[in-house]
Amino acid sequence: MSASSATPLVSVPVSRAQPACGLRGTGGGREDMALGCPRYYFAGSAHVYAVISSRARGLSVGLNLNLDRHCNFDCCYCEVERDAASRGAGPTPVDARKLARELAGALTRVEAGMLRLHPDLTGLPEEMLRLAHVAISGDGEPTLCPNFGEAVEGVVHLRAAGLAPYFKLVLITNASALDRPSVRAGLRLFTRADEIWAKLDAGTQGFMDRINRPAVPIEKVLEGILEVGRQRPVVIQSMFVELDGLGPDPAELAAYARRLVALREAGARISLVQVYSATRSLHSPRCRHLSLRALSEIAGRVHQLTGLPVEVF
Repeated sequence: MSASSATPLVSVPVSRAQPACGLRGTGGGREDMALGCPRYYFAGSAHVYAVISSRARGLSVGLNLNLDRHCNFDCCYCEVERDAASRGAGPTPVDARKLARELAGALTRVEAGMLRLHPDLTGLPEEMLRLAHVAISGDGEPTLCPNFGEAVEGVVHLRAAGLAPYFKLVLITNASALDRPSVRAGLRLFTRADEIWAKLDAGTQGFMDRINRPAVPIEKVLEGILEVGRQRPVVIQSMFVELDGLGPDPAELAAYARRLVALREAGARISLVQVYSATRSLHSPRCRHLSLRALSEIAGRVHQLTGLPVEVF
């Protein structure tokens, strides 16, 4: 979908029931979200969930590698509530075998069409329930998972052994830890069909500090994008919001565009820029989503300044 013909994300309400489809609500009186789209966890699964999203153009099956909610960003728009423990304590490993088993069971349910039995999903078009990819993501930064490589190896083995329907892998990352040995080992297992979606919400350190509140400098993120972008095409994901009543100004957008141009000129293959928002109230009262019109104007400006393909969600 181009900047001139954008439509908002698909969103459906969370059901607290646990019907025959094998999906369950998140419980606890709280909607569990993935950037505005409700997550439907598979029954009996701690790590694997389903999200209907137009960015995936269908069904995204997510792998949560951050049950500890550990992240080195604290984005003003993030729906994950973080406490001092999740920000300060070291990340915990994931049970790679359990992750692979849960994924196999989830994909079997997807292939059997069981998701359509969920009362929230019965009215969706068929293409929105078709598996688009398996996304390595979570309640934090997935590449901070200490045994990231082992987790990816288990998922890739599941795919290679034909133990589940074939799927494309997508890593959704803030690109700050792509130089870690375990992460590099995991990414070496990606095929040409697999993808990396890297976050970049700012062009300057000052704006990044306001929006992402990171524990790393913007240069670290750019280095990560450049490293993977030289090896394979990368999708840039950028969320633009209104903070304290103000969206990104023209100077910030120009700086952001210059970052993209510099990455491309240094050898990064940027296949797409996703300019997007979400469909729910944000965690911080200071932070609000921009209108679809504003996002479309930003996308048009980014395309004009960079020549890169841009889509709006």
